[in-house]
Amino acid sequence: MEIIIRWVIQWSYKLLLTFNATSLILVVYFIKGRYYFNCLDKFPIWVSYIACIMCPVVTTAMSLFLKKFLSYDSIEKQPLDIEQANNSFLPSYLGYFFVALSVPTPETLWFIYFILFVFTFCSQAIYFNPIFLIFGYQFYYMTTADNVKIFLISKKQIKTTKALVFPTLKRINNFTFIDVEKGG
Repeated sequence: MEIIIRWVIQWSYKLLLTFNATSLILVVYFIKGRYYFNCLDKFPIWVSYIACIMCPVVTTAMSLFLKKFLSYDSIEKQPLDIEQANNSFLPSYLGYFFVALSVPTPETLWFIYFILFVFTFCSQAIYFNPIFLIFGYQFYYMTTADNVKIFLISKKQIKTTKALVFPTLKRINNFTFIDVEKGG
C-alpha cells in the first residue's frame, strides 16, 4: 500500500510541476484575448490579469510546500561538473509567449497546450518554471561523480564543485531533484 501511495504522490506532484512549467502560455493568451474572471467583472480588467498571473504563482508555491512529501535522496560525492541552467530556458519561454500571442482561437490554444503539457509531463527530465526564480531558486545541470547528468533546483548560489555535496535532496524523478537546504 505504501508503494501505491508513494506513486500517487510522485505522479500528482509531477502533474502539478508540469502545470506550473506550462501555465504561463495560458496566462499570456488570456491577457492577449482580454479574458477576465466573471467574479471580478466589477473591477478594472487589470485586476483579472493580476489574478490570472497569480494562479501559476500560487500553484508554484503549493508545489514548494508539497515537496516535503517526496522521497529523500542525497548526493554525497563531489560532482564532476555543474553549470547554471537558468538562461538556457529563456528561448523556450519566449517561444511559449510567441505561440500564445499568435494562437487565433481558444480551441487551438487548448489543443496546443495539451500537446505541450503531455510532452513536458512525459519528458522525465526537466520541470523548468521561471516562477521558481521569484522564490529564490536557481537551476543547474550537474554531472554526478557517477557521470550521470541531472537537473537540480536549489536555493544555493553554486559557482564551484569544490566540497559540494547535497545531503538533503527530494527526488522528483530519476533525473530531477530539488534541494531542501537553505541557500549558502
